[in-house]
Amino acid sequence: MSGEAIRLEMPDGVADAYLARPDGEPAPDTSERPPAVLLICDAYGLRPQIEAMADRIAAAGYLVLAPNVFYRAGRPPVVSLEGLDDPERRGEVFGRVWPLIQDLTPDLIARDGAAYLDELERRGRGGPAAIVGYCMGGRLGWRISTAFPDRVALLTGFHVGSLATDDPESPHRSAAALDSELYFGFADEDPSMTAEQISTLERALDDARLSYRAEVYPGAAHGYTMADTPAYDEAAAERHHETLLDLLSRTFSAD
Repeated sequence: MSGEAIRLEMPDGVADAYLARPDGEPAPDTSERPPAVLLICDAYGLRPQIEAMADRIAAAGYLVLAPNVFYRAGRPPVVSLEGLDDPERRGEVFGRVWPLIQDLTPDLIARDGAAYLDELERRGRGGPAAIVGYCMGGRLGWRISTAFPDRVALLTGFHVGSLATDDPESPHRSAAALDSELYFGFADEDPSMTAEQISTLERALDDARLSYRAEVYPGAAHGYTMADTPAYDEAAAERHHETLLDLLSRTFSAD
């Protein structure tokens, strides 16, 4: 497995990204290259934790791209992450990233998503990619998948919130635009994705006749996969990783 920092030409500038490969340089024949995975970070952005997660997925045989989704605001870390590992300072750190999240409109997410998928198609074997999103990244992955349904074979989201709200632009309202396999591993007792909201999401997915699985990870807090935060839950994180690899294997074995 090898990983490297790269820079992507984007609609509104240049984005830093991390690219992880399973076995060094790409093969000349694209058919011999690994299938592609777009890893979309949580609200705290591209950082060593995200790179380590990309490496682990790549080690299982995938080309993984993890972009700095906040590139319009600067290079990572775009804001100070001091205090990220302190449960007493969570609100303080989130307050610094919240304006960046608000700036990512559905239109900008879709424009950026096209560039991410283009890069994966150029470097990988081609064909539809898989998307794995964490927290905020799951919502971004949803927006990209609805904008480019023919380019996404699998959409997964872990400890994702706010997928089904009263907002007129709530993601669940666009479920009919999706055309991929879906999996969601929700955090237990997550105020941003309550049992009622999960039920609303499931009804929307059922109405759209989509193939999906939605699970709640018992006892796991919002952010349970992130080892650099107090929310980390080792058992839940390992479960997520095993589930993700199984989904990727089944998705790409049909290629």
